[in-house]
Amino acid sequence: MYNIVQHRKWYYLFSGILILISLLAMGYSWVTTSSPLQLSIDFTGGAYWEFDLADAAAPGDIRDVFVEFGLSDTSLTTLGSEGNRYQARLKSIDDETKASIEDELGARFGGIDTRQFRNVGPSVGEEVTRAAFMAVLVASLAILAFIAFAFRNVPHPARYGFAAIAAMVHDILITLGFVSIMGLVAGWEVDALFLTALLTVIGYSVQDSIVVFDRIRENTSRYRGEDFETIANRSLLETVHRSVATQLNAFFIMIAILMFGGDTIKPFIATMLVGLLSGTYSSIFIAVPLLVSWEMGDLRRLFGGEKRSQPATA
Repeated sequence: MYNIVQHRKWYYLFSGILILISLLAMGYSWVTTSSPLQLSIDFTGGAYWEFDLADAAAPGDIRDVFVEFGLSDTSLTTLGSEGNRYQARLKSIDDETKASIEDELGARFGGIDTRQFRNVGPSVGEEVTRAAFMAVLVASLAILAFIAFAFRNVPHPARYGFAAIAAMVHDILITLGFVSIMGLVAGWEVDALFLTALLTVIGYSVQDSIVVFDRIRENTSRYRGEDFETIANRSLLETVHRSVATQLNAFFIMIAILMFGGDTIKPFIATMLVGLLSGTYSSIFIAVPLLVSWEMGDLRRLFGGEKRSQPATA
């Protein structure tokens, strides 16, 4: 029987490197932009405007129009392959100012068709941010309570909950790191859809861990003569094919959307894809190995300096 959990130190090292890269990316973003992630108007407040012009124009020429109306901090991006669709992110404006800018853009570039416009106040952004933190906190507490109750008949049920939460935090950090890097290199901004992706990642991460934990619970009573590491590894091997096969179906769909979907939805799908990849990895190589390390006393030896007992020699 191949022993997956035996090599757990290498999994910890690999994950540690990924998390370190994520933290460095967020730290660099914080220093350079005052935020670990590029925040959209959903968090900062402002206006989002997506429009088509009859005549394609350079973003700089269009931005000059906004500057003439005192909106010098407007960010303008070209969308799609046609070359005449744009998105502008600017501070909040009233209907009268918007109509004046529309008239000016239409006069200079042969006409304008507004596809989407929305104003978001700063208070809404603060509310979204607070709701995001509360959602993650409540989800963590609910997961811990649920697992502790569901596994109440096995020794140390809380350890299963903490191992699942550790894997979840692992997935959150790697997903945030990916989004932070994409914000630095490609200008991706996080919006309300990002929260949806993050909560979906949390759900998948915990679900995958619980599937393996549940098999450990069953095998603990079935193979009473085996040590915990062997039981955990056996349970992992019995469930890994199901876990990978289930996730592969979702991966294929998301990759297809990334290849053929619209530009506006790609950051959302890519965030979920990276999060689910991390979740699949962490349920196999982090959650269960962490549980084994805890049960076998690895963590106590690491932090307490206790030495592993040596086998007797003749």
